[in-house]
Amino acid sequence: MPVTGTLRRFVRCKRMTTYDSTARSPRVLTPEERKARDAQRRADAEQAMREHEQAQRAFQSNLERLRAERLAREAGAKSD
Repeated sequence: MPVTGTLRRFVRCKRMTTYDSTARSPRVLTPEERKARDAQRRADAEQAMREHEQAQRAFQSNLERLRAERLAREAGAKSD
């Protein structure tokens, strides 16, 4: 009997999932490697924060510029 419908999808998904019981455990880092990794992560986080703050400053200045332009346009439209 051929497998059809929802059961066919289940069988196909069941075939795709496998459990590998021979997976390796993570390699244990030496204290020097751990310090180097932590320093790199800290530097990456600081760089990401700098980029985020720079993007926020650019966004705010653009928002203020657009707001000023809109207010000037509205003031000009009211005076006409």
